[in-house]
This record gives sequence, structure tokens and C-alpha cells, in this order.
Amino acid sequence: MPKITFMGAGSSIFAKNVLGDTLLTPALREGHIALYDIDATRLKESKLMMDTLNKNINRGRATITAHLGVAQRKAALKGSKYVINAIQVGGYKPSTVIDFEIPKKYGLRQTIADTLGIGGVFRSLRTIPVMMDFARDIEAVCPDAWFLNYTNPMAMLTGALLQGSRVKSVGLCHSVQGCAEGLLRGLGMLEGVEKLQWKIAGINHMAWLLEITDDGVDLYPEIKRRAAKKLADARKSGAMKYGDMVRHAMMLYFGYYITESSEHNAEYTPYWIKARFPELIKEFNIPLDEYPRRCVNQIAGWKKRKNEIISNPILSHSRTHEYGSYIMEAIETDTPIRIGGNVSNNGSIPNLPPKACVEIACVVDRNGVQPTMVGDLPEQCASLNRTNINVQLMIIEAALTRKRDAIYHAAALDPHTAAELPLDKIRKMCDDLILAHGKMLPKYT
Repeated sequence: MPKITFMGAGSSIFAKNVLGDTLLTPALREGHIALYDIDATRLKESKLMMDTLNKNINRGRATITAHLGVAQRKAALKGSKYVINAIQVGGYKPSTVIDFEIPKKYGLRQTIADTLGIGGVFRSLRTIPVMMDFARDIEAVCPDAWFLNYTNPMAMLTGALLQGSRVKSVGLCHSVQGCAEGLLRGLGMLEGVEKLQWKIAGINHMAWLLEITDDGVDLYPEIKRRAAKKLADARKSGAMKYGDMVRHAMMLYFGYYITESSEHNAEYTPYWIKARFPELIKEFNIPLDEYPRRCVNQIAGWKKRKNEIISNPILSHSRTHEYGSYIMEAIETDTPIRIGGNVSNNGSIPNLPPKACVEIACVVDRNGVQPTMVGDLPEQCASLNRTNINVQLMIIEAALTRKRDAIYHAAALDPHTAAELPLDKIRKMCDDLILAHGKMLPKYT
């Protein structure tokens, strides 16, 4: 049975979902689960939770160990066949607060800041060095392991690992799995659909629903008709707003629906969060500073729910939709599955750069995660993707070379940042962010 190491195991709820799934998977349930974190309290809590789950749903068949801090990292990784990554470097305070508050002083507003934008840039800069340390250890003590990355910014982190190491890696995100059904549900079209099929490709959080059919019948014409009416009604003064307004507008302008939510996509392009047009924020229901609010609510919620999970002697679990256990099961049993994975492009989408990290259908079996050939995206979709890929590739270069100029270049290429600020202000903002992050960033020259 394989050894599975979970990096960032102090994220107890996510660890419960992914590792709880493995305890319910026959091919994995008798393996060794190594929990790794740098926070002693959170690691202890997750170990207690996993011991309880192992007893309750797995008859204690798994071996579960806990490993604290950098000194024990190689021991956690040694001999692992799978490494699951769910770290967050810097946490809500101080890092997320810095990512939002300093740009705000320059008039640059954000919603989530975990994928692109100036917040995504600095989230990457403080996370990639840690992940490259993981990679060096993996190359030393478990070189054949598969690295399953759940941490954002997905494309930049996974891309850095693929470019800067020999580690076998795939990035995993929720947004592909529920995209088609979520679109139909929001427009009142899901009921009665019996043979739903869809095709998605692009980049993480900006992948495109290229096809959506029911028993071969194209659903897009009716989707667009309903979305146009719903959007037009919601844009009226005093009308009830809804959460998918930016995505519906992008679909109607560019032809295809996007996988990730409106609050995310509002900051990936230059069209929505604009100081010159503040009315767009209200008109399209764009929640500025959304991620800090979520952080505060999650911290408060965890304090209330912690004992229900950590100290619950009858804690149980049902297998989730997370890809992790299904990928490991497919490799262990050679039972093929298809996933949406973030992988190196290498020609899968010819009109995107070869080094880009793309989100496409992949087949998984005993040979591991194998990308499929997609073909060209519609050119308008590829063009929007490329504006994001430009930033991603520059940040990977910055993180791997430690060149400060590459940080400036990445920020200047960011669509939202460039639409709002001149070059000298962008450079000064980056300097302020570097100074504020202090030792959370390596030295850039």
C-alpha cells in the first residue's frame, strides 16, 4: 500500500476531505499517511482528527504519522508515492492583508487576489520558493512520487514546479467539475437534461466551456438567450443582482462560458474594476475585498466548528468529488479515469505558449497523468488566456531567477493593474509590497 504525504495538513477540513477519501478507497486504505505542517497546534488537531476517522471508517488499517517543521520534512516525504500540497504561505495575517491593503493605497482594488492580479503575483512569489524546497526534498527521498497541487495560484505554482524541477506534478481545481451543471442550474435548465456532455480547456480559473450538449443537442443557443435576458433584467437600476453576472457578460461578449466564478474573473481582465467607471462595481455585483472577508469568516467559523471535527469521537466521512483519491486509485489499480488537470501545455493547445500551464482533460492510469490533445482554442479565448499567461510566465521566471526586474515586468503585464496604473506607480507599488513582505520573500536582485 502506498505512502501519501500531505503538505499543509493543518488545513483540517481539506485534509479530512482528501485523506478521508483515501480511507474509503480499498487500494489506498491500508497505506501510510504522513501529515506535515509548520504549525504544531494545527498539526496536532489534524492528527487527532485523522486517527478518529481511521478508527471509525477504516478499522484502523492506515498508519498515520505527524511531522512538524522543516527538520522533519524529509522524513515526512521519504518513500512517498503521492504528495498532496495544500499550503498557504503567510496566511491571512500578515500576507493576505498586505496583498490587498498596499495596492488599495494606489487605487488598485481586488476581489480574490489568489490567481492573478498584483495579489496573485505576490502570493506566488512567497509560495514558489517553499514549493521548490519541497521539490528538492522530493527529488532526494521520493523521486518517483506524484505531486498533486491544490494550492493557488494554480498555474504559477504548478508551472514553476514543472519548469524548475524533475517532480511529476499536476494541479487540481474544483472549477471544471461543476461548471456545466452550475451554468444550467443557474438558468433553470438542468432539470430534464439526461445525457449532458461538455468539453472544457484553457487555463486555471479561465478555462472555457467549449461545448455543452444534451444527447447531442447544442445547449448554447438557449443558454445565451436566457443569460442575456437575466443579465439585462439584473442590470436595471434597483433590480435584484445575482452572482454570475460577470461570467454571463463575458460569455455574451466572447462566446463561451468561463469555469471560475464572477468574483474571480472580474480581476483577470481590464473591463470590470475601474476607477473611472465605479458604477460597474454595483451594476455587475462585483464584491471588492471578498477574499479578506472570507478569511475572517472562515477563521471565526473554524473556532466554532473545531470541536465538532477535531474532538468528535463519532466523526465520519463520505467520499467527496475531490480528484485526489480517484487519481491515486487509478494509478494503483490501472483503472483509467478522466480528470481536468493543470499540466504543461507542450502543444496540447497549439495557440497557447508551449511552456504555459494549461487546464485540460487528462487520462489517468498506471502510467500517471497523461494530457490529451485539445487543438486550438477560439482565437478570442486564446487571446484572453495569453494576457494571463504572460504574467504567469514572468512570475515563474522571477521566482526561479530571483530577478527583481521580472517582478516589475509581471506586474506591468497584468491586465487589471496595467489598466489602472502607470508604469512608475506599478514599480513603486511592487517596491512597497516587497518591503512589506520582508523575510517572507527571498532576496531579489
